[in-house]
Amino acid sequence: MNPTLRYLNGYPEHLTSQVEQLVEKGTLGAWLKQRYPHNHNITSEKALYDYVVGIKNQYLKKSSPLSKVAYDGKIHVVNNALGLHSFVSRVHGGKLKAKNEIRIASMFKDAPEAFLRMLVVHELAHLKEKDHNKAFYQLCCHMEPDYHQFEFDARLYLIHLESEKQK
Repeated sequence: MNPTLRYLNGYPEHLTSQVEQLVEKGTLGAWLKQRYPHNHNITSEKALYDYVVGIKNQYLKKSSPLSKVAYDGKIHVVNNALGLHSFVSRVHGGKLKAKNEIRIASMFKDAPEAFLRMLVVHELAHLKEKDHNKAFYQLCCHMEPDYHQFEFDARLYLIHLESEKQK
């Protein structure tokens, strides 16, 4: 497979060949812009926290609270991921304190809202389901019915960003 299509490993050849044609023609960016014409305006840490907590409160009211939500410029490079959920338990006196943090790759500060929502839903699903299993993806689809389409298109967005860097 073409190295620029590494985000599509495991996808069927009929899809990857269509994407490869868009990349070769230089039209993938225009295709994505037509499909997702507007980027979100959630650029501050506070706005991101409010956005994430809003989705969490709508779908996961009884889950553990979030102690931090942030954009992170190092995620993609260090962990080869787009978002991270961390859970830390500490003993404070006689009590066990749990901290849940969500970090989103900074490259999604200037992206379509659908991609940010997909990442947020993915990381929130980890509050209930630690593994990427059937229950995890069912929860993602419960919170965002178009989860799988947005995930695929976010992969195309990453391919587009990388192909633009190479120019």
